[in-house]
Amino acid sequence: MSVRLSQLDNGLRVVSHHMPHLETVSLGVWVKAGNRQEAPSEDGVAHFLEHMAFKGTARRSAFDIVEEIEQVGGDLNAATGLDQTAYYATILKPDLKLAVDLLADIVINPVFDDEEIARERQVICQEIMAVSDSPEDVVFDKAQELAFPEQAVGRPVMGRIETVSSITRDDLIGYMKRYYRAPNMVLSAAGHVDHDQLCDYAAKAFDELSTGHVDVIEPACYKGGIGHSAHPFEQGHVVIGLEGIGFTDKRIFAAQVVNATLGGGMSSRLFQEIREKRGLAYHVYSFHSSFEETGLFGVYAATDAARSVEATELMLNEIANCCAEGISLKEINRAKAQLRSGIAMSLESSGARAEQIARQILFFDKLLSNEELIEDVQSVTAEQCQALMNEMAAVGEPTISLAGMNGRSSAFDQFSTYFSGRADIGSGSLQRTSSEAPSEDIAGGA
Repeated sequence: MSVRLSQLDNGLRVVSHHMPHLETVSLGVWVKAGNRQEAPSEDGVAHFLEHMAFKGTARRSAFDIVEEIEQVGGDLNAATGLDQTAYYATILKPDLKLAVDLLADIVINPVFDDEEIARERQVICQEIMAVSDSPEDVVFDKAQELAFPEQAVGRPVMGRIETVSSITRDDLIGYMKRYYRAPNMVLSAAGHVDHDQLCDYAAKAFDELSTGHVDVIEPACYKGGIGHSAHPFEQGHVVIGLEGIGFTDKRIFAAQVVNATLGGGMSSRLFQEIREKRGLAYHVYSFHSSFEETGLFGVYAATDAARSVEATELMLNEIANCCAEGISLKEINRAKAQLRSGIAMSLESSGARAEQIARQILFFDKLLSNEELIEDVQSVTAEQCQALMNEMAAVGEPTISLAGMNGRSSAFDQFSTYFSGRADIGSGSLQRTSSEAPSEDIAGGA
């Protein structure tokens, strides 16, 4: 496997995986900055900046940017997350120099024209409103807010309409100056790419990239709680979350095995129990989203209002069963096979591979071989999985996020009774453990 890593004089790291059987190259710039790095007053600025990178530079108009990449049959896009922003392209192998130059131009030289800012502000507000029409997005955004309240990781990546409406050109420039620095960025490529040539192009294109120290962000602090987003969706949407673990924690592989067993596929416990046996939901699954130092582990289902409490009880019982009884050897072997195949399949896509090695350098500062990853997966034991589940269930309050069912319903009145205070996850039931009054958001409806 031809994977190479270099560092330019300004501190920018360049990593590539040569895949000679391909005729294309996937490459991108990954910045270790997302909405985790935002102050409350600039909520959404990272995502706004990502949009504005395509709206013109000192050398190219907005049309020039898309025309240049598309006239060679390439594609250019970007994405903002909680802890990173990525600008990436896919091109034919002879067009590597153009793609590197374009990527460097949009991340170093955006002009932030006031008229473009005003137009794009409207586009982003439309994007935010579109998310509010998606019940799955709504219930997960609420879960994130409940799990990490009054913190950047608990706020939506896109921001809120009120904050996006107040973001200024100075805010965009200030955020960019703080975090778009060479040591905080990685140029990654996978496909039919020559590493030395990539470094030569990058050294010229990224020569003006800022250098210097980037401030360390405060660790996220999990809290948990109960909340209801009273959008008028036809179904009830439920997320039950627990504090997870960070992706730098070696137990991340045990978490992945538990996740695959609990709700990671059609043979998983949740799918079989809630969809196949009872027909309670079309969508039901588990998840584990990680940051460097912590994460959120949980389960999700969308179900009929009249049977939502029944479905939720079953979800909690499956979590409790993992705590009390553990996971069978058959389930662990099946989960490991799924994870091994996922690692192998990552080598089939140049785009997935470019992102994988970029994140390894950005967050681990080293490359991890697939052989190492598979060995870590294979080393997971049933005892480790059960111990991890019990630890996650015992720490802090659960996160209970509810959405839909046309606002208030009798089902939500039941939820408020079951979930006021702290639900005892480990008991396998929803018995109240506190005389605390129901959450105002749930009890009051909307």
